Parts: sequence; structure tokens; C-alpha cells
Amino acid sequence: MKRYKTKYDVIIIGSGLGGLQSAYMLGEAGYSVCVLEKNRQTGGNLQTFVRDKAIFDTGVHYLGGLDEGQNLYQFFKYFGLMDKLKLRKMDSTFDYITFDNDDTRYGHAQTYPAFIESLSEQFPGERDNIKKYTEGILAACKAFPLYNLEDKDPLEDEETFFKYLSIGAKDFIDATTQNPKLRNVLAGSNPLYAGVANKTPLYSHALTINTYIESSYRCVDGGSQICKILTKKIREFGGEILKYKDVKKLVFENGTLTKAETAEGEQFEAKYFISNIHPHLTLDLLKEHKIRKSYTRRIRSLKNSAACFNLHLVLKKDTFKYLNHNIYHYNNNDVWRYTKYTLNEWPDAYMISTPAISKSLEHADCLTMLAYMRFDEVEKWAGTFNTVANENSRGEDYEEFKRIKAEKCIRELEKHFPNIRSCIKSIHTTTPLSFRDYIGTSDGSMYGIIKDYNAPLRSFISPKTKVENLFLTGQNLNMHGILGVSVGAIMTCSELLGRSNILNNIKRAQ
Repeated sequence: MKRYKTKYDVIIIGSGLGGLQSAYMLGEAGYSVCVLEKNRQTGGNLQTFVRDKAIFDTGVHYLGGLDEGQNLYQFFKYFGLMDKLKLRKMDSTFDYITFDNDDTRYGHAQTYPAFIESLSEQFPGERDNIKKYTEGILAACKAFPLYNLEDKDPLEDEETFFKYLSIGAKDFIDATTQNPKLRNVLAGSNPLYAGVANKTPLYSHALTINTYIESSYRCVDGGSQICKILTKKIREFGGEILKYKDVKKLVFENGTLTKAETAEGEQFEAKYFISNIHPHLTLDLLKEHKIRKSYTRRIRSLKNSAACFNLHLVLKKDTFKYLNHNIYHYNNNDVWRYTKYTLNEWPDAYMISTPAISKSLEHADCLTMLAYMRFDEVEKWAGTFNTVANENSRGEDYEEFKRIKAEKCIRELEKHFPNIRSCIKSIHTTTPLSFRDYIGTSDGSMYGIIKDYNAPLRSFISPKTKVENLFLTGQNLNMHGILGVSVGAIMTCSELLGRSNILNNIKRAQ
């Protein structure tokens, strides 16, 4: 059995992308680092799983901003990823937005000139408004320096920064055009950030959609390769990544946080601690330490974004053409109401994606359909826990629930692919409970805490906590997604390494 230390400079709780990136940056700087992961697989939403030899992604369906000179490209160069990742660039039109009772497929195209030209052809007379929309997106992105690898405090231009924190995404889109269909098309990929009409800020929409317009890629054979590459490098720096280490308690001595204790009673000592798990769960670890009640109340009051149901189809060999684009479909003419469905309407909105595989450019071996689902639909099984594939631990009624939902999804797929049933080899599903158990959000939320432009600072979480040597990272800080989490990891590690040092290292990466 491999031996490991129990004393480090930094303990990181959770091996999602933010935790691994933090371990990389700190390890490179000479800190001794240990990542503690409760499950048997590392990576959080980077995880993949295999059914009938087909590889499915948990969360990384596509990536943006990976052309040379773009922001995620430079982040990935620094993390040693760009030269090792297997990537496939998506079609010029990378996303299609479709609606019931409308045969037109409305396209989002890569590069801003193509994006404007494509939508202008579909919406004659709206070119100026579409251009105005793209200008607003770019202006919002410019207000967030770290997103653009700029070593600058956003509060240097406080008025502009708070302006973009306080504008709603839907309000911004509605102000650019009076055309109701174009409004829906511009917001049509909002499941990427679980958009809510009266809450989601413009920056969540802008920072997300901008990267995909710049360039769109898929990871070939799954996004878990990101985790594997980072893990190898962390270990080269001397770092440890330990699985089956479920941290249950943070231990204080004389008022100072000194140890993380696991469910088995093991204690890991460190000078600094970084939590890459949900802030609510982080507070649960502080069993014996009193934090100011106002801080605790604020964090606990923050609501999570929507959960989802995923249909995963393994397809018969060479029966279904690979789609080098995604489809976002709506059964109604309001792309913001997908979480307000009735049970009879579900799924009234969904995303369709075929993972890129190395063994074929022409055919897909699997397909994923994602439809948002409220946690209350699975509440009756909330007392169960399952992270073992194919283990029927929640009971036959749960399996029947999933079968019914899967059938509804397949009927929806038949709108786009009438012969899909004849292509299916096997059917697999995940529910909000799956995300809860594997990813560690209390209600299965995919994207963590909802950002709210009505009270922007309440949901803007600092990496610094009220415990001097405890920091936060991950998708709950400011933004989810690969790029948002990468920016969050930089913010976290800046507390120990300095922002200028990190940004200089990233910019110099070759």
C-alpha cells in the first residue's frame, strides 16, 4: 500500500477543476499540496463514465476560447493542457436553437463577423440590432479584467464594473431588439448558465457566450483527460491526490484551523486550506468554530441553480451520424421558462449533444440529452445515496421513474431524428440525485449558486472566508464552466501567491 504524509502546506478539499488548478499553481510555486477527494473518481464535473464501451461526459460537453491567442487557450497553455488535449473544432455553426411549430434552425456561428452575418440572414432588417448585441457582449467582457488576463483591479473603474454586475441578461437582450423570436434565439443557449429571467446578470451570459462565439471545441473521448493531465503534473510537483477521503470536519486548535478530519477519523494537517466544495457544505465542516452569524446567514441564504435529468443513449454501430454541433430545443416561445414546467409539459426544453470520439469522424457511438429538472421530483428518494454504477439502491420505483422520464425524452428526440429508436443499443439516465452524490451539491444543482443582478454583491463570493487560513474556489465563486472556474482558481491562489505573479506565469506560457 502506498504511504502518504499527513502534514502539508495546503490541503484542498475536493478534486473538481478549481481544486486541481489550485493544486497545480501552488505546487508549481513550491507548496506541498494534498487534494482530498471523497469519491473513487477525481475531477468533479470533468468526470466521464463508460456504458457499453461508449464514453459519456458528466459536464464538459464543449469548450470555447481555445484558438491561439484567446483566453482559455492561454490558461490551458499554462496548465500544460493545450499540447496534450485531444480536441475537435466544432462546425462553423456550433449551436442551433429550434422551436416547436417552427421548421427553421437558428444558428450561432463561430467568430463575431460570422455570428452577425448568419443571424442577419435569418432576421432581415435586424443587422444593426444584432451588431448592437455583440458590441454589448464584448463591452461586458471587457469590464472583467481577469477574464482577459489583465492584471487590474476591476474596482479601478468601479462605475463600469458595478454597471455590468447590475444589468439583467434578459433585460439587455430585450433592449437590443423588439423581435420576439430574435430575443429567444439570442438567449437560446441559456441552459449553459441556467439562466433565470429575473435574476441572471448580463455578465453570466456575456462571459459564457463570448468564448463559444470566439471558437468552439469538443474534447475527443471525454473531458476527463483534463483531469488526468493536471493530476500527472501535480504529482510531478510532489503533490498528493487521495481518493476515498471524505472530509467531515475542520479542526481548530487555540482558535486556529489546523487539520481536516475524514469520515474514517484520519487527520491531515496544513497551514492553509482551500475548499473546492459548495460553500454550504464548507460551513457544515466548521462544526466547532463560530463564524460571524451575518456571514453564515448570507451564505446559507444563497439559492442554487437548476438541477437536471440526463438521457444517455448508447447507439448501434454506424447507425447515427455524428453531430458536430449542439441543438437547444424549446417546446414553447419563451426560452426563460424551462424551469417552470408542469409535470405534463416536461421536458419543455433540452439540449442534444453527441460526444466526439477518436474511432469515427462520421458516426456517433452515443448521444446525451440534457433537460432541467426540479429537485422536488426526486425528493422522495433524497434519503438514499449511490455512487456505484448500476447499483439499484434507490428501489424499483426510482428505476420506474427514470424509465418514464427516459421514454418522454426519446419521444422528444423523435421530433429531430424520427428513426432514433432503431439506433438505440442501450439507455442510461442520471437525475439530480446522481449529481448530488457524485458532485456534492445538496440539491443536485449543476452550476451551483445563482447569481442575481438585483443584489449582485450578495451572490458574489470572495475566495477569502471569515477563517483566516481557509479559502474557497470552484464554480460558486463568480462563474461556473471551465473558464469561470479557471478564473476563480486564479483569484483563490492570488491570496497566497499574488495576482501579478500568477498572471505573468500564464502570459509567459509557451
